[in-house]
Amino acid sequence: MATGSGSRTGFRGYRLLAARSVVVAYLFYVVQAIGQDSVGAGAVAGYAILAAFALCWLVIPLPTSLLISGVPARRFWALYAVMAGLFVAELPFAHALAFIMAVLLTITTVARLGIRSVPVVLALTTAALLVPVAIPSWHVSLTTSWDDATPVAIPVAALMTFVVHRTLVSQHALAEARADLACLAAENERFRIARDLHDLLGHSLTTITVKAGLAARLGPSEHDRAAREMAEVEHLTRQALDEVRAAVASYRVVTLAGELATGRQLLRAAGITADFPRAVDDVDPAHQELFGWVLREGLTNIVRHSHATACAVRLSASAIEITDNGVGVTAPAGNGLNGLRERVTAAGGSIEAGPARPSGWRLRVSLLPAAGGAT
Repeated sequence: MATGSGSRTGFRGYRLLAARSVVVAYLFYVVQAIGQDSVGAGAVAGYAILAAFALCWLVIPLPTSLLISGVPARRFWALYAVMAGLFVAELPFAHALAFIMAVLLTITTVARLGIRSVPVVLALTTAALLVPVAIPSWHVSLTTSWDDATPVAIPVAALMTFVVHRTLVSQHALAEARADLACLAAENERFRIARDLHDLLGHSLTTITVKAGLAARLGPSEHDRAAREMAEVEHLTRQALDEVRAAVASYRVVTLAGELATGRQLLRAAGITADFPRAVDDVDPAHQELFGWVLREGLTNIVRHSHATACAVRLSASAIEITDNGVGVTAPAGNGLNGLRERVTAAGGSIEAGPARPSGWRLRVSLLPAAGGAT
């Protein structure tokens, strides 16, 4: 397990490095500007500064890695200060196009500070627009400055980074909440198994012990009665074994009642009001396990994608409906929803997933009713 976790962490690191390398390619325009605006030692200095800036960008720990691995913030701010200094130092060599480096500074700032980075983003955007005009030797007019895409790229990059950052933070918080709930559920299940095994086996083993001792004492004188006692011991042993198997099996099965309890805790942790049924007695017992899977997948998607403040679950003998008051748009169907469709189809049911009226999202699964039952 440790090897697999290390492999996943390494793969994630390579993906992040690849994504940053793609952004570094954007600095090619700065390379061109240095070649046009600087010569000799100036050009060499400009290229060296740009290379150092790119290296800092590749190694600076962004908040996604801070959340995962706990990299100290001191390292981040030290590298950030170096990047800011290198950006300012590059201005005499690349002139107006040096502000392309400010786009990478913007991504780094927003990823770290979130909404608090607005003043920095406004300052970089304003500087990218006005500084080239304010320096006569750069020969940039206000009209030309407006035509440059960099002042637009800075706020656009800030907005995109903010959206991605909030999504990653939400997913991380959701993963932590689910991990905590899983630990709590596992602990409760351990107590339940211990209690069930004690209740199931205590009486059976005591009876077996008494009857085995009785059969041993009767053996020399009453063979027929001793044989009957041993036959009962065998029956009790088989019964106890079946009870243990049943207890262990229930530990592995998803139950509708259990998912309702866990779902309430999950929604509470996400700040979503839950309107759930108090019991599952109306649901056909043959459908309860599948409805448990439906509830688990539906609530997970609501917490991840809906931005909802309220969620309702309705149950009938052969149907379950989950609705929320969120944005009414979900992420593209993934393995969870596809797997759920396969389960429902295999059970002979139908699944509906789409916008609800007047807003939000609706997931409904219907199965064939039991004989004489109602939907």
